[in-house]
Amino acid sequence: MNTSSSPKTNSMTYRDAGVDIDAGDALVERIKPAARRTMRPEVLGGIGGFGALFEISKKYREPVLVSGTDGVGTKLRLAFQLNRHDSIGQDLVAMSVNDILVQGAEPLFFLDYFACGKLDVGTAATVVEGIAKGCELAGCALIGGETAEMPDMYPAGEYDLAGFAVGAVEKAKIIDGKSISPGDTVLGLASSGAHSNGYSLIRRIVERAQPDLAADFHGQPFADALIAPTRIYVKSLLKLMEMLPVKGMAHITGGGITGNVPRVLPENVTAVIEKSAWTLPPLFQWLQREGNVADDEMHRVFNCGIGMVVVVAAADAARASELLTAAGETVYAIGRIEARQAGQEQTIIR
Repeated sequence: MNTSSSPKTNSMTYRDAGVDIDAGDALVERIKPAARRTMRPEVLGGIGGFGALFEISKKYREPVLVSGTDGVGTKLRLAFQLNRHDSIGQDLVAMSVNDILVQGAEPLFFLDYFACGKLDVGTAATVVEGIAKGCELAGCALIGGETAEMPDMYPAGEYDLAGFAVGAVEKAKIIDGKSISPGDTVLGLASSGAHSNGYSLIRRIVERAQPDLAADFHGQPFADALIAPTRIYVKSLLKLMEMLPVKGMAHITGGGITGNVPRVLPENVTAVIEKSAWTLPPLFQWLQREGNVADDEMHRVFNCGIGMVVVVAAADAARASELLTAAGETVYAIGRIEARQAGQEQTIIR
């Protein structure tokens, strides 16, 4: 039996297998200017190394690093449907930087992971430019990332995203909610829309209702209302923390108001939220009506117009509202902290 190999007439390349190294290199060159705009003095080196170098600022005496990672969930499917890739990167940044912010951390740097079946340089660059914009809004450096072209792993034209943020806080200034006590005031900062949560339900409601996505919806196309990027609260809340004591913060993401506020409360207190304190934004009114969604379900799935909750002493509430409003936030006094009764939920919306 002849086991010798037959002559190979056609040599194969990585491109033949579906991976275009040149496209990856072109993407890196294209996104360098966007990444450069996010640089901070602590960054050592630039995009392209095997690892990203970041020196912790000498302003910290006892720095504690705070890290977070997240994606944008099925909001990506809406981006594919609408062919809108310019703001999904801001969503990616927001989900991680807002999370680490609530412990008092200043976001320092961000890394992204972009995975696809076949790399479209234009689409990928648009996404990364949105990530860079988010980093600028958060004041952190886009210090590195990974682009993975993996044939047969994703449908044509689709991709997945993951983000990773690292921040720092002075050890003595970590915000952990332990000082929250009865009588404190609960402030709510307005969201910019559904942010990046509840989109599996949102897409089902849209499929059922079949709205005209180009139609005017309170001054903007309905599609814009659906895909509005997640608000980044970093700069306004860092300023607030410099000016007065913040006892606790909750980023309202998956789990809604009722699922996230308890995460920052001591066991002996309850947050009583008055839903009459703010008007349910039009998008959420539409979702509730068209989906016939119960109030309790709305509050545990969506942010319902409140993207961040801040707890301060009652004596500081007016000043905190003034400072946040001056920084560009829309602020509502949405409730108070009370002593928790036996068997009582830690967040009550009434």
